[in-house]
Amino acid sequence: MSIHYEICRLAKYAVENALIPEQDKAYCINRLLAKLGLNEFEELEVSEPSPELPQEILDNILDWAFENGVLEDNGITARDIFDTEIMDCFMPMPSEVSRRFFELYAEDKTKATDFYYTLSYKSNYIRMDRIRKNMVWTADTKYGDILISINLSKPEKDPKAIAAALKVKKSAYPKCLLCKENEGYKGTMTHPARANHRIIPVDILSDESWFMQYSPYVYYNEHCIVFKGAHEPMKITKRTFERLLGFVDFMPHYFLGSNAGLPIVGGSILTHDHYQGGHFEFPMAKAEVNERFTMAKFPDVEAGLVNWPMSVIRIHHESKEVLADCADYINQVWSEYTDESAFILAYTDGTPHNAITPICRFRDGKFELDLVLRNNITTEEFPDGYYHPHPKYHHIKKENIGLIEVMGLAILPARLKESIAKMEEALKDESKAEAIFAADDMKIHYDWYLELKEKHWAEDEIEAGIKQSIGEIFSKILENAGVYKNREDFMRFCNTL
Repeated sequence: MSIHYEICRLAKYAVENALIPEQDKAYCINRLLAKLGLNEFEELEVSEPSPELPQEILDNILDWAFENGVLEDNGITARDIFDTEIMDCFMPMPSEVSRRFFELYAEDKTKATDFYYTLSYKSNYIRMDRIRKNMVWTADTKYGDILISINLSKPEKDPKAIAAALKVKKSAYPKCLLCKENEGYKGTMTHPARANHRIIPVDILSDESWFMQYSPYVYYNEHCIVFKGAHEPMKITKRTFERLLGFVDFMPHYFLGSNAGLPIVGGSILTHDHYQGGHFEFPMAKAEVNERFTMAKFPDVEAGLVNWPMSVIRIHHESKEVLADCADYINQVWSEYTDESAFILAYTDGTPHNAITPICRFRDGKFELDLVLRNNITTEEFPDGYYHPHPKYHHIKKENIGLIEVMGLAILPARLKESIAKMEEALKDESKAEAIFAADDMKIHYDWYLELKEKHWAEDEIEAGIKQSIGEIFSKILENAGVYKNREDFMRFCNTL
């Protein structure tokens, strides 16, 4: 392999994919030569077409760097750090990315996000080659289609990386994975590489600094994260609803939602105020309102209950201000609401339990908010949370139900890929079942196997049947997370509004 040829391939890729202009090519190549410790360079003709993504070229350069002592550690974490530095040699400065974004925004808002999303995956910040390994399918349920994904995109750390991470002194910079200081950060064995990361300042509220980025492991189209410039903890207040509505006004082709601000029902990062959105219509957004009600304080706000396994109130109005006031009112009432007959307790021993997961979108000329009622109470029988995946479903998922899953996209653990294959093998040949379910990783699935065996599927129906069953189980998990198990109890709360 010629390292000079691979450098030329990467430079050609960068120009053709508008990461850099032709004028900057020599400068960018020289930056990479310095990174690789090369003092000489021969420009070679590249006649082959550029790949769709740069990972193959980057892998060739990384292999050369390891073989020649430039890269000392060939583990996945060290390679990720180094290949983001390589790509950063062919990246525009943050100010240039923002300038181009808002130049396109003035012309067409969709063009602006198209540019930014394309830049994010063509630069390998979004590692699309890994994301495409995820298993994704649709399951038909009584609530409509639900999306199922098995997350295979995050590589497991190798033992060397884990050992090296233990020796690294923890740094307080950046303070967390969402801080704006991640832009351009080299990364360490304990903090992801972000040298090729670029963020966009977004106009939400005039007196606050907020930014937008894409998730490096996108779970759906244009999966973005909108985060506060200051490192401050999450909480759901009136300002939350104003920000969500402000962003959707700024970017009407995107939705934006927030995890609830309490543990168990909240997100994985509660230490930094942030929201998630994107250019995507989730199953919950497609669900219909099947019971309407009116609030005396907001008689012109359309309100109703959504036909969904979780407890969702949907409200519409033309005015951002009116809708923010209405959502804040519902949130305040819910925060203090107790209904012992429905096992809704606002507090136990002074600890709050009620919270809301809000999702905002602009549809049919009106602002729309879905307010998902949550409660994080635990019991002796359900120590992980009563409104949480129940133990009988932990063989499929036992993690918290966050914003993305609330909306109908299951993010299931990688272990299920092998479990599905083994389940299919057992259903096709019952003589193998005893050995398969004797293994520790499959024991948890035995009851599920007995249930599926009764379906008596034809051999060519088994894989689809297993996947459909997973979708049905996930809908039951969402029912577990729903605070109301019947409409009568739910409407009792709505009547208090």
